[in-house]
Amino acid sequence: MSGIIVLILRTLLVISLYAFIGWMIYTIWQDLHINLAWISHKRIPTLQLRMAEVDAVQFNNTEVVLGRDTNCEFQLEDDTVSARHARLSHHHNQWWVEDLHSTNGTFLNDERVETATVVTSGDELRCGQVVLEIIITPK
Repeated sequence: MSGIIVLILRTLLVISLYAFIGWMIYTIWQDLHINLAWISHKRIPTLQLRMAEVDAVQFNNTEVVLGRDTNCEFQLEDDTVSARHARLSHHHNQWWVEDLHSTNGTFLNDERVETATVVTSGDELRCGQVVLEIIITPK
């Protein structure tokens, strides 16, 4: 008789253990799903680049590469600009600029960009001899 009771108790223990593990996995999955929905709805501020006497070009993606190459998101037709000159990227809730080892350098407000640097609305970005105004509008 005691052998049957021990078997029933062991079976109940195993069932409760699997139920607990299932509940734990479901709770983690639900939390990840909620966090993913929150991250996907997070809005990136719109980045606009404006050259002198040219309408501003607007970007909503998290990375914009500037250069002469046809694969660049923002093409600059100037001999002083490298094929892949600079990158503007959005991370840590800010827009950053970094030089991509260009020949003539990238300058933010007349200071050479050596490392990734935070940009703000109204900053002046110079790639070679091309001067761009940065306009950031929150969503």
